Amino acid sequence: MYHLFKSIYLHATSKEEYSILLLGLDNAGKTTLLEQIKAIYSPDHHPKLNTVPTVGQNVSLIDLPDCYLRIWDVGGQHSLRGLWQSYYSSAHAIVFVIDSTDVGDADLESLASSDKKDAEDEGRLGECKLVIEDVLQHEATEGVPILVLANKQDREDCVEVVRIKEGLVRKVFEGEKGASVRDSRVLPLSALTGTGVKEAVEWICSRVKWNKEGRPPVMR
Repeated sequence: MYHLFKSIYLHATSKEEYSILLLGLDNAGKTTLLEQIKAIYSPDHHPKLNTVPTVGQNVSLIDLPDCYLRIWDVGGQHSLRGLWQSYYSSAHAIVFVIDSTDVGDADLESLASSDKKDAEDEGRLGECKLVIEDVLQHEATEGVPILVLANKQDREDCVEVVRIKEGLVRKVFEGEKGASVRDSRVLPLSALTGTGVKEAVEWICSRVKWNKEGRPPVMR
């Protein structure tokens, strides 16, 4: 009887915990985004916005009213991307951050229909296309909600979100390599100013809960 009541008590007082994987190329703004999330949902936290490229990982537990988010910020350097796949099977959602000012000489319309060789010649945005496709092709990401954040929208030299969405992301997600994606969205973001951070977190929370039958949360 004691164990029964203990089990009921623990269930009533526990909250769901979801693991969120924060990906993107190096210098996209992933760590700055994590700092802003911590600042919004942890009043005592003062964001460190002068960040350096992540070597390895940063992890933070965000305590929300109805759930926990364990956010894994994994380094985006080319040499570290091979480690990403070790996080896929436990991720409840993937957030991919794009530096919308670092597009090189890429033309979005041609990039949307380009093959792998052409994309490699299209600078950082072409690299983003290849990396996102690689993430989508992995069997462990099947059915996992994916949020693409077009970061640095506070900059005058940024590419507009609608161009990134129509010219790049939609083509990837609706193409052959994105067929396994259950749920996805593209949102604008300025990790530096905090604009769009709360909207991103709210979208993540709604989608991981919607998908919890496919990928159940951990009770904490």
